[in-house]
Amino acid sequence: MTQHLLAPITLRDLTVRNRIWVPPMCQYSALARDGVATDYHLMHYGSFARGGAGAVILEATGVVPEGRIAPQDLGLWDDAQREALRPIVDLLHSFGAAAGIQLAHAGRKASTEPEWGTAHPGASLAAADGGWETVGPSAIAYDQLTAPTALDEAGIDEVVAAFTASAVRAVDAGFDLLEIHAAHGYLLHEFLSPLSNRRTDSYGGELAGRARLLLRVVDAVRDAIPAGMPLLVRISATEWVEGGFDLEQATEVVTWLGEHGVDMVDVSSGGNAEGASIPVGPGYQTPLAAHLREHTEMPVSAVGMLDTPFQAEHVLATGQADVVRVGRAFLREPNWGIDAALALRGDDEIIPPQYRRAFRQALRRG
Repeated sequence: MTQHLLAPITLRDLTVRNRIWVPPMCQYSALARDGVATDYHLMHYGSFARGGAGAVILEATGVVPEGRIAPQDLGLWDDAQREALRPIVDLLHSFGAAAGIQLAHAGRKASTEPEWGTAHPGASLAAADGGWETVGPSAIAYDQLTAPTALDEAGIDEVVAAFTASAVRAVDAGFDLLEIHAAHGYLLHEFLSPLSNRRTDSYGGELAGRARLLLRVVDAVRDAIPAGMPLLVRISATEWVEGGFDLEQATEVVTWLGEHGVDMVDVSSGGNAEGASIPVGPGYQTPLAAHLREHTEMPVSAVGMLDTPFQAEHVLATGQADVVRVGRAFLREPNWGIDAALALRGDDEIIPPQYRRAFRQALRRG
């Protein structure tokens, strides 16, 4: 049996030991209001690398303070934040995993209360509680959140500069790959979507205008990082509503991303249209990844309720994706990668020697 899940993959100068990748998952656990990683993050991310993941991509990390979803988000707009990330990168490397980070700006969905520990999770954070003014392509609120201020061209230039500066800090911290967050209704996705972008200037209108900011960010980041460093983008391939950003538009954008030096697209969906009817279920986003892989020349990763090793193996073996991202299953079982290797009777070298005694019976069965 060929184990596609356990095969290495090479993007530019980076070879990742397998195709089991941990996607960004917000933790809302940074030091409040300063975006600095803590020992929690060291333990949290290190456990995935020890558990067999090929690559671990850190959560959405704000490129500016006002780009955070909540005050407890990680940030990478200053050097203290960069230095706090170095030990995490070193720990991931020590267990054989590649280290990635997702750079993000939450746009109109910023300045909210975190999902736990507050009276109104997900609601706009009041100014008296440390909230801030949000920005977007147009002054259109998301759901019940406070309406954003529409960015002018100077503000757009500042966004591009912020992504670039954070990318340089990520390189300095030792990360192996970078991902730009252009999904889930955050700023770059807001520009892509006709639901949230009603601009009449060169950043609005037809798809080429709505994609202009994303491509500017990609170009600036690509120019600022080493030529051999992979650059990824996460997109929402559909908003699941009529008249929104859809798979046809996503196919065009992914083609453009390839022309601008992006090496892989992570295919997610939704997040920008309240009331969308999303068919959530095992592997529900995988057909979107398969479509983009078939209709573009871009490698893709699939994500979304891919919880079992054989399910993940099937996605790769049938050519639906190049990488599988396993999120919540890794939260439930940080040894998911090891368990997958044993289930597929694959390479057991990902088991740390300190842990091998615990797996001897399974290894003998293999």
